[in-house]
Amino acid sequence: MIRLSRLADYGIVLTTQVARYPNRHWSAPELAAATGIPLPTTSKLLKTLVRSGVLVSHRGARGGYGLADTNRRVSVAEVIEAVEGPIAITSCLDPNGSDCSLDSVCLTRTNWNTINRAIRVALAAVSIEEMATAVPEAFMDGHADDEAGRQQARPSGHLSA
Repeated sequence: MIRLSRLADYGIVLTTQVARYPNRHWSAPELAAATGIPLPTTSKLLKTLVRSGVLVSHRGARGGYGLADTNRRVSVAEVIEAVEGPIAITSCLDPNGSDCSLDSVCLTRTNWNTINRAIRVALAAVSIEEMATAVPEAFMDGHADDEAGRQQARPSGHLSA
């Protein structure tokens, strides 16, 4: 089974929530409440996403977290890489070093490279903004979004990783 880590999943959920309201600044407790992600995890991920340049932190009474650049397209791949590092489907593709004893004689490495590239391209093709607008009806709570005239999503339960 190929699966995102829970932190990568949560990073996408947080970034998507911020992207739904590009002109708003969110506090960590507000994002935790809106997404159902525990506050300590939310705070940790927000710091990581700010360091990577996906989000920006504003200080002050009207401060909080927002998109680093509302004019720049942020991909799902960028968020995953911000949280987890480079996308590598097998350990031999990890740019930080491989722990595979078959590295020198592996016949499948070339194919794993092709598969890894395809996954990376697919994740890069989907923007966080697209994730933010493709909200299933079951998650809609019926309240109008004052900024965009859209309905606000409220998770009825968090997606498991």
